[in-house]
Formats: sequence, structure tokens, C-alpha cells
Amino acid sequence: MFNAIRGTLCYKGADTIRLDNNGVEWEFSVPARSVDSFGRLGDESRVLCWLLHREDQMRLFGFCSEAERTVFIELMTVDGVGPKQALKILGGIGADELERALEAEDLARLETIPGLGKKTAQKLVFTLKGKLPSRLSPAAQAPGGPHEDIARALVDMGYDRRRVTDALARIDPGLPEAFPERERELFRRAIVELSAR
Repeated sequence: MFNAIRGTLCYKGADTIRLDNNGVEWEFSVPARSVDSFGRLGDESRVLCWLLHREDQMRLFGFCSEAERTVFIELMTVDGVGPKQALKILGGIGADELERALEAEDLARLETIPGLGKKTAQKLVFTLKGKLPSRLSPAAQAPGGPHEDIARALVDMGYDRRRVTDALARIDPGLPEAFPERERELFRRAIVELSAR
């Protein structure tokens, strides 16, 4: 529904910011350590969004980078970790450092994050080790390849970056350069292949 909102930063709290966008004020829950990344009051800022929509509430979560939002979403795949705890985890450790701790199985570092006990730390390692690097590596984040726009769109739809890259690499050689609406067809075939696996 929302990817990002741009506006004037009009409020900064411990883990909350507000943007004024043409007279509409948007409030975001953000990782505490990232509050200053959005700039100073009065600056124009762009906030990447994730919307929590439940029967009894709607809440916007905001992020300063794609990597941070990706980690937030992946954290919620861990059993027992909801949006509030995922945000709290990112408030206690940066996305890159979290990735390194998971890859090293550094439970001692993970347990220093406020509110994160040994069991949850173990669940994070078990669920996410080996998963984040493919989504956060420079190769995955930086624009690259002839179909980066398609790859990014598919990742935004929830497909794993590595699987998307592999699928596009398999499909591309089979489509002639002169194929009508080649990019659209490549996108369609990639969805078919990714959905079938």
C-alpha cells in the first residue's frame, strides 16, 4: 500500500517521528537508534514504510533504509517476534551488526539487546542465519544487472532476492531481444516460476 512518504520532519521522539506532508501529519514508530538518521526538525525526509493493519488498530512503522526494513520484516518471521519486538531489536542493534552476529552465532551479543533473552536469541539464529546476507549484501542492495527494476519489484512482493536473481537469469536467455513487451513478459514468467517452487 505504502512504500515511502516524503515530507518535512516536524517531530522526533525516543522511537517516534512525524512528517508533515502537504498538511497531513504522519506518525511513524521507528527504531530508536535510527531517529537521528531522518535529519533535523524542518528537514525534508523520506521514510520507508511498513503498515500494521489489524481489526483494532493501524500503525505505521518507518525505516531509513531498505536494509533496515528488510531486517524488520525478516525478524517477524521468527516465532514469537511481532512488530513491536522487531522494532525494539533494531533499536538495540544495527541491521549490519545483527547480520554479523547471526552469521557468527554470537548469542552473547544478541542477548545484550534489551528485552532479548537466550531462547529468542537462539530462535533468531536458527531462523535467520544464512537468510539475511542474500538480502543485505552490496550485490543484493546495489543496482545491478539489466533487470534490476524487475528484481526489486519482485523482492518488494515478498520473494527472496536470491531466488529472484536465479529465476531471471534462467528466463532471460530464452526470450528473444525483439520479443514484444519483453520486460513485462519477463516479469510475468518470473512470477510463474517463483510461485511454482
